[in-house]
Amino acid sequence: MTIEHTDVVTAVGELSDAVLRFQWGTSLAAVVALTVLAALAGWWLSGRVRRPLQRITATARRPSLSNLDERVGLVGPPDELKELADTFDAMVERLRRSADSQRRIVANAAHELRTPLATQRALIQIGLEDPTPERVARTRADLLEVNRRTERLINGLLVLASAEHGLENPEPVALDRVVEQTVAETSPEDVTVTVHTVPVTVTGDPVLLHHLVANLLDNALRYNRPGGTVHIDLTRTGPTTSDPTRLDPTWSEPTGTDRSGAATLTVRNSGPVVPAERVDELFRPFSRLPHGRDRRRDGAGLGLSIVAALARAHGAELSARPNPDGGLAVTVRFPAG
Repeated sequence: MTIEHTDVVTAVGELSDAVLRFQWGTSLAAVVALTVLAALAGWWLSGRVRRPLQRITATARRPSLSNLDERVGLVGPPDELKELADTFDAMVERLRRSADSQRRIVANAAHELRTPLATQRALIQIGLEDPTPERVARTRADLLEVNRRTERLINGLLVLASAEHGLENPEPVALDRVVEQTVAETSPEDVTVTVHTVPVTVTGDPVLLHHLVANLLDNALRYNRPGGTVHIDLTRTGPTTSDPTRLDPTWSEPTGTDRSGAATLTVRNSGPVVPAERVDELFRPFSRLPHGRDRRRDGAGLGLSIVAALARAHGAELSARPNPDGGLAVTVRFPAG
């Protein structure tokens, strides 16, 4: 009886050892298999992640000013890599548009500058060939006029370049005072200018805002008709107050006047009929209306393109529409300052 019990205990122990050895062997094999599978899965996943990254990196190394049409064009689920590739493609597209715009501006500027330079050369060669006092005086006047046109063109290009560069140190600016000061500095000949402003402050550069208003006003006066009108309206959302005496230089603003809110500046003029399909074209550099008041006073075609660039720099929304009876209404909507 005792012997049989011992045999049973021994058999149970051996069975237990065998089970443990089997479990250890199975566990070890499973660990090895899982390790191999994990390594293979990691290699496969890293390859899937690395390939798009390598594609993005290779594409990012290739673009240049002469090759801005290449895109990553990554397809797949909307994950972080797809978002990164789309962001890169959008950035390259903005660079391409900017480079194309700069090329057009440079080409048009070269063309515009070639004409006054050729005119000056002709005036010097021909006008001074027989330097009588009358001829010298006439040549001098013509040279001064050509020089003024060239100076206006260069100044316009400089302002356009500053606007494209963006704002460096934006600050609160009383837009109503900028409008009134700009109008006060203008001396229209036979055009009536009507101004309506309310106290409003925007965030921006005071010099560039002055250029924006000045170019809008200059365009409205230049492309007008004798006895025409220009209406300038500055409004804002929220409580508004207007007072015609604000145009009186002796008037002072009451303390505590509310100047908050988004500003809307509209400049509307009479003048020749503007085709609706040409309105967008007018905001491109060196584009002009078919008819000006005086072809001799026509600008370089930079006024409205400068306005568009300055509006973008200030985060403003620009729109324009032709008036039914002629002329143009240009509206600039500034965000709340």
